[in-house]
Amino acid sequence: MLMALAGAFALVALAVAPAYAQSGHFVTGGGNAAECVDIGTQLRCTGKVAGLGGTTFEITVQAQGVASVECTNPAGNVAPGQDTTITATASSGPLPTPRNGQFVFNLATETPTVPNVPTCPNPQWTATVVDVTFGDATLSLFENGALSDQIVVPVG
Repeated sequence: MLMALAGAFALVALAVAPAYAQSGHFVTGGGNAAECVDIGTQLRCTGKVAGLGGTTFEITVQAQGVASVECTNPAGNVAPGQDTTITATASSGPLPTPRNGQFVFNLATETPTVPNVPTCPNPQWTATVVDVTFGDATLSLFENGALSDQIVVPVG
């Protein structure tokens, strides 16, 4: 009898336990899986996050790359510059969490700039990034300022 009473109490305790919100995460399967594409001097990352439960969230993208540079002298002549390592970044900025806890994102990095020196022969020349070869991208999801999920996505 005492065992039956203890078992019934345990069932009641489980039934009234609070429901905990699922942590936000990147969707990794199907048509909404995160992907990043090299679009010349920029990187475009798309995908979906789900399980959002905070009041705000933010998605960031970071990828290392090698920038191909052209240098233009004051007379307008163009010559190859020194390839330069860059870090490309993008951010959704803080956004209010949608009621359904899901968000489809589409982020593009800025076209990087590089200093005129040492990528060009002297400060009189102007360096222009003409292409970037990107490595893998790191996508991070923050909820209420705290890291909730992070994935590494190969760049296609």
